[in-house]
Amino acid sequence: MPLDLGMAEAVASYMPSAAQIAGCRWLPDEELAVYSGEFARTGFQGALQWYRCGTSGIDARDLRLFTGRTIDVRSLFIAGASDWGVYQAPGAFEALGTQTCSRFEGSHLIPGAGHWVQQERTQAVVDLLLEFLSR
Repeated sequence: MPLDLGMAEAVASYMPSAAQIAGCRWLPDEELAVYSGEFARTGFQGALQWYRCGTSGIDARDLRLFTGRTIDVRSLFIAGASDWGVYQAPGAFEALGTQTCSRFEGSHLIPGAGHWVQQERTQAVVDLLLEFLSR
């Protein structure tokens, strides 16, 4: 990604035109209504399960080495307030400061940002990092 562009600017050239969007029939409104109705009824968790499979190639026995260990360097957590990943594993976010990191110095959920917080709210991330590093 070009250093001088944010996420929105970097992908803007790939965005279809308004006419192309209007002419797109790959998912008609009536079919979209079926999907959105089912997600409203059952939740979106099933659609996200493939993320969990991303670690299926790791042998759990190899990870036992880290059981009970903590992150023992100065730590700071920065994420977009709209990033679903923060809430994916209930309790994990809260455990950062109490169980996971022994030198946890705080967390910041930046409003107006999602999963790509460093591209979506670059200056806010830089400001938080500079403040953290100056302490």
